[in-house]
Amino acid sequence: MNLEVESRNIAMTPRWKSEIEERMAALQHGHDDIIHGRVTLTKNRHHKKQANVAEALVLVTIPTRHTLTSRKEDKTFEEAIRAAFDAVAIELRKYREKRAGTVVRIEPLPQLRGVVSKVFPQQGYGFILNDGGGEVYFHKNAVKGIPFNDMEDGQDVIFENEPGEKGLQATIVQPPPTLELS
Repeated sequence: MNLEVESRNIAMTPRWKSEIEERMAALQHGHDDIIHGRVTLTKNRHHKKQANVAEALVLVTIPTRHTLTSRKEDKTFEEAIRAAFDAVAIELRKYREKRAGTVVRIEPLPQLRGVVSKVFPQQGYGFILNDGGGEVYFHKNAVKGIPFNDMEDGQDVIFENEPGEKGLQATIVQPPPTLELS
């Protein structure tokens, strides 16, 4: 992981830097896919007018270019650093919980086998002779993994079908998987 630590309007102390490195290591221990981290400490220029003088900005990047940030202000830099890292840890946990609940849908692999019996390239459809007997209609939009215009009579395919208006129609048409012999 790449970690950048910087300060603005104030000199960085070794104590702050070591606390930042320790907290980032602890954060990465629970989330080992953190790609990049940046921590910026800023002293408020108008500190005489405001109670919170110290500001800590923590930014972490995880795969898929997702970035989580936390900006906390407090009376001391130590308190601001702790608060910002705690907030980022909570955001990471929420992000992980949300992603864990996400279901990734993948298309089912076609199970039926057949041979292309007729192709009408100009009209954008064709027919498959099912191994079990009978013809199944297919539209060019159902074809995956083969350019529709390259389809030929006699070509082996696998497909899924469902009842259509005039009989069975293929919903997915693909070339059969090739077996690699070693």
